[in-house]
Amino acid sequence: MNVRQLASRVDPAQRVAPDQLQRQQRTDQPQKGSFEETLRKLQEASDDLQVSAHARQRIEERGISLAGPEREALMEGFEKLASKGATDALMLREDAAFVVNVPNRTVITALDRAEMQDRTFTQIDSALLL
Repeated sequence: MNVRQLASRVDPAQRVAPDQLQRQQRTDQPQKGSFEETLRKLQEASDDLQVSAHARQRIEERGISLAGPEREALMEGFEKLASKGATDALMLREDAAFVVNVPNRTVITALDRAEMQDRTFTQIDSALLL
C-alpha cells in the first residue's frame, strides 16, 4: 500500500493542518525551564555528600559535626581528591578523620581526635588535610 492509498482512507474531517500540528506539539512539550530546573536538581543531588550507615553511626556516637562549614570543607576535599585521581582517601580535620570513597562521594567511616592517636589507616591511596 502506498501513501496515496493510505491518505484516501483518512477522514478529511479528522485531518489536521500543519500549523495546527505544530501548535499541538508545542503545547505537549514541557514548559521552558523545567528541563533546566530538573537538570540543576539532579546535579545538586549528585554533588551531595553521602554518608554510609556505619559512618553515620560513628559520627553520632562521637559527636562529630558535619554541618555548614565542615560539610563544605569535605565537599571541597572531594573535588580536590577527584582532580588528582584519588579513589579511597583519608581526610583529616583538626577534630576528626574521615575515610572516604571519592568517586561515590561517600564517607565510609569517621574517627574523632582521641581515636586518631596510634591508628594506622590502610587501603587508602591518598590523604588530604582539611
